[in-house]
Amino acid sequence: MAGSQQIISGRGCIGEIPKILKRLRINKYLLVCDSGFGFIEGHEVFEQAEIPYRKFDSFTSNPLYSDVCNGVNIFNSEGCEAIVAVGGGSAIDVAKCIKLFCRLKKNTDFLLQTYFENDVALIAAPTTAGTGSESTRFAVIYKNGMKQSVHDYSIIPNYAVLDANALKSLPIYQKKCTLLDALCQGIESWWSVNSNKESKHYSKIAVETILKYAHAYLFENSLESAENIMFAANHAGRAINITQTTAPHAMSYKISSLCHIPHGHAVAICLPAVWEFMMNHMELCLDVRGKDYLHDTFLDIGKVFRVQTVEDAIRSFKDFLVKLSISSPSIEKKEDLALLAQSVNPIRLSNNPVKLDERTLYELYVKIFSPKYLEEL
Repeated sequence: MAGSQQIISGRGCIGEIPKILKRLRINKYLLVCDSGFGFIEGHEVFEQAEIPYRKFDSFTSNPLYSDVCNGVNIFNSEGCEAIVAVGGGSAIDVAKCIKLFCRLKKNTDFLLQTYFENDVALIAAPTTAGTGSESTRFAVIYKNGMKQSVHDYSIIPNYAVLDANALKSLPIYQKKCTLLDALCQGIESWWSVNSNKESKHYSKIAVETILKYAHAYLFENSLESAENIMFAANHAGRAINITQTTAPHAMSYKISSLCHIPHGHAVAICLPAVWEFMMNHMELCLDVRGKDYLHDTFLDIGKVFRVQTVEDAIRSFKDFLVKLSISSPSIEKKEDLALLAQSVNPIRLSNNPVKLDERTLYELYVKIFSPKYLEEL
C-alpha cells in the first residue's frame, strides 16, 4: 500500500473531513455517497462546513461503467477539485474510478487507457466494516454485464477515515455479511501465494480481531467492538492490497447474482469447502514455498481459531457460520452448478495455493449447494 495514506480513526472522526479539505485548500468537491448517507451519524458536518460540494449518488450496489462516466462528467463540469467517498464498498469503488478516469481522454474508453497518478485528492470514509476498499488499489465496476476489475496504486485514497459511529445504522444481516467478507479476506490473504511477512501481519490482526469482537459487535451493539471490527476490516483490506484474494472470492461472484445474496455471504459459504479440498490435496500445491509451508500456514490460521489441527480450524469456521445463521441456499439445477464452475476467473485462481480446475470447481459447488448429487461425482 502507498505509504502516503493517512488513516484517521475514532468515534466522530468523520468531522475531520471538512478540516482536511480546508487544509488542502479545496474550493469545491464531489461527495460520492450511497442511499444510506442521510442515516449516518455525523453526515450533517458536510452541510455545516463552508465548502461547496456536489453530491453524487446515482449508482447501484453493483455500479456500472456508465454510472462512473456520469460521475466523471459531473466532477469536471462542476469544477470539483477533490472527491470524498462516504459509504460502503460500492461508493468507494465509484469514487476511486472517478478519480482515476477524470484526467483521461474523454472520448476514449477509460478502461482501455493507460492510468497515471493525478492531483485529485481522495478521502474515503467507509460506512460498513467489510471490504477494506478505503485502503486498497482495487475497484470493481460492471460494463455490459461483465465485472471489470480496475486496479492501480494511484486510487488508494489519500485519507481513510474510520468512524465506527457510521456502523450504528447497519441492519444485522448486512453487519454479518460485511464482517464475513473481511474475515475471508484475512484468511485468503494469509494463505495466498503472494503472501509475505507484512501481509501476514495484517491478516493475523484482522482474523484475530474479528473472532474476538464479532459477538459483541453483532449481538450486543457494542460501540467499542464496532471500532475494533472496523479496524480489523481495514487491516484485511491492507492484506489483500498486497496479496489479492483467492479461490473463495473467485467462486463467489456468480453466486451473488445467481442466488441473490450479498458478496460476504457468498464468499463465506465457499471458504470452508475450498479449505477442506486444499487440506486433502496438498500434492496440488502451487506455492513455490512448498506443501509443508502451506500446511504450516493452515496451522497458523488454526491457532487464531484456538485449535491445534487444520481439520478443527475448518470445523471452527463452519461453527462460526452456524452461530451467525449463515447457510447455503439451494440450487436444484445441475446446469446452474456447471454455469458457476465455468464462471470462475482463472486469473483469480492463480493466487490460490492449490490447483483447482473446472471439474474440481464443479464438485465444490455440488458440496456447497446440492450435496444430494455427490454420489454422482
